[in-house]
Amino acid sequence: MLLASNAAKSYDAAANSRRIRNMGPFPTMSEANSASTPSTDKKSVLIVGNGGREHALAWKIAASDKVGQVFVAPGNAGTAIDATNVPIEASDKAGIIKFAKEKAIDFVVVGPEAPLVDGLVDDLQDAGIRAFGPSAAAAELEGSKVFCKNLLRNANIPTADYQTFRTASDAARFIKDRYPDSNQAVPVVIKADGLAAGKGVIVCSTREEALDAINRIAGVREFGEAGNVLIIEEKLIGQEASVLAITDGETIITLPAAQDHKPAYDGDTGPNTGGMGAYCPTPLIDAEMMAKVERDILVPVVHAMKRSRRPFRGVLYAGLMLTAAGPKVLEFNVRFGDPECQPLLMRMQGDLVDIIEAVIDGRLGEVEPPGWDERPSICVVMASEGYPGDYEKGRQISGLERAAELSDVKVFHAGTQEINGRVINNGGRVLGVTAIGNSISAAKLQAYKAVKEIRWQGAWCRKDISDKALTDAK
Repeated sequence: MLLASNAAKSYDAAANSRRIRNMGPFPTMSEANSASTPSTDKKSVLIVGNGGREHALAWKIAASDKVGQVFVAPGNAGTAIDATNVPIEASDKAGIIKFAKEKAIDFVVVGPEAPLVDGLVDDLQDAGIRAFGPSAAAAELEGSKVFCKNLLRNANIPTADYQTFRTASDAARFIKDRYPDSNQAVPVVIKADGLAAGKGVIVCSTREEALDAINRIAGVREFGEAGNVLIIEEKLIGQEASVLAITDGETIITLPAAQDHKPAYDGDTGPNTGGMGAYCPTPLIDAEMMAKVERDILVPVVHAMKRSRRPFRGVLYAGLMLTAAGPKVLEFNVRFGDPECQPLLMRMQGDLVDIIEAVIDGRLGEVEPPGWDERPSICVVMASEGYPGDYEKGRQISGLERAAELSDVKVFHAGTQEINGRVINNGGRVLGVTAIGNSISAAKLQAYKAVKEIRWQGAWCRKDISDKALTDAK
């Protein structure tokens, strides 16, 4: 039987966390994460990654009075301000382990999905280094959409109907047989099985679009080995929302719901991206809906992972479609969302380090859930010209200091680099301009005020981040 903590009984989904404990008997969890005992001295922390998520984590962890130094590998121009960058790529497992040992790092936080799927947490644990994040086996929940869909189906967790295919020809034949009229609507979503930086999901409306998506993923292999297998699933109708939870496999702390904006352009048009902005909380998820998400999705998936001998510790990110039949899972990620992490951490009160260490040590049930600033937050992503396609790097960014001077604003860096005192763009998604305000509209006004201060050649962003919240509130 699942028991909610007393602290959660007056739960307000828009503002607070909820803790679910006593998740029942499971196989014994690996003790590798408990290889060393936390010190009472100031801690040294290493964060792996170079995105906006990692900048937000570095900023929040550095604010802890328990932490003396934060390193980020490899980091960006923003983490160089709030922490200390280390020139080690996230894919360099040997380099990360060597650095962690040399600097007596107390724990490592692995931000991006790729090193998680590649087993960095496992290797750190094997080396006696405490690490926050799921094992490679558990990270397959994001690393393989086929694995995720099969797990959801076997656990009776609501998700879209789907078929899997190993060749482009078989997938194309399925579309042509199921939709013989070239003019009829084809409401499907084509997905690459593996990691594709958030771009391997193509929403289709016509047969031509579906066949083109199949060719891109499994024919010309636009996303490389991620397209070795593809999924064709029904297109769900409703509003999208993101619910993140932190778990040690025995206790779940759900975080306030957020809403991402995946399509590149205003009005949710254009190709999918890694995320063009987010706001938190979203009025789409009230207390009743959050309880349903916990009961029907979060708790069952943690149970299912345990049954499959893949116990999960870390951040579970449920990408949901809120349909007329209830919430259904679009995908699971195994780390903080980017850009959802930025507005979440802007609102989080309390010490994130306490929660991270409790997860690592398997004692999440002993810590209080974090509090939350009642004010909403919004993150607007500024991107390079051409993103999510090809884009130019090396363009100098100006106005960062003016934006930073605005009240209730934090500019989180992603694809940036500092060279000879100049900050340049070095990626597709460049900055996450994040603001907090007394209302969604106030937070939006402040975020876009900061956006207007920042300039580089070809910079662009969506102009409608959080407008869905304003519409839903009417």
